[in-house]
Amino acid sequence: MTDEDYTSMELLTTAASKALDDNSTAFVGTGMPMLAGQLAQETHAPNLTLIYEAGGIGPQAPELAITVGDERTFHRGIKAASMHDVMSHMQAGFIDFGFIGGAEIDKYGNLNSTVIGDWKNPTVRLPGSGGANDIGSLSHQTIISMRQNERKFVSDMDYVTTPGYLEGPGAREDVGLPRDTGPKSVITNLGVYGFDDETKEMELEMLHPGVDEEEVNENSGFEIHIGDYERTPEPTEEELHLIRDVLDPEGIIRE
Repeated sequence: MTDEDYTSMELLTTAASKALDDNSTAFVGTGMPMLAGQLAQETHAPNLTLIYEAGGIGPQAPELAITVGDERTFHRGIKAASMHDVMSHMQAGFIDFGFIGGAEIDKYGNLNSTVIGDWKNPTVRLPGSGGANDIGSLSHQTIISMRQNERKFVSDMDYVTTPGYLEGPGAREDVGLPRDTGPKSVITNLGVYGFDDETKEMELEMLHPGVDEEEVNENSGFEIHIGDYERTPEPTEEELHLIRDVLDPEGIIRE
């Protein structure tokens, strides 16, 4: 299979789905995370419980929902709860994975989705946190999805909306966040990144097909460690069939 046989979004979706474990819970947001979650259920994680921000828990959706508030996110679910309930479940430690994005990220996985520039007179005013801070603070592990370039991968941020590993090892625990939580993966248009166990700094884990090593740091404002890594597996024919013909036949998300 060549890189012309699938789209960038289909590659990101299959990579994100593989980050989800069976017999776990995942808090999924609108867009690619919903598609990745359902793909994981159809492949390697049939017992994955999907949780939607509007309150749907463990639905058996007949087809892909458009938003987290879509009625299909409640269809034959374990519980039709509320936003307050699912956020409380997260605070209680019941959410294994949380999907999140941001306008900027630094080497410790901290995210900015609030302002760029001076707070009182910003260059860019962004949407803000929403539930992002809760997800990044209280999920056991967060999976971050965003495009990679020097404007988004920055050495210094004007505002931290969502904590990653803050200033490094032990910093999350020092401010009272649950122990052994934090970013697990950063999935971009170039590759998949993890975080070093000792330094908590971002490192390359998988490079997408057709991408060179040089592109990793050429598109980052901070140095990303490149040690041993793998190539991101291309989507299989089964995965593409599920995405295109079963889960998202209208191309709502995959296109």
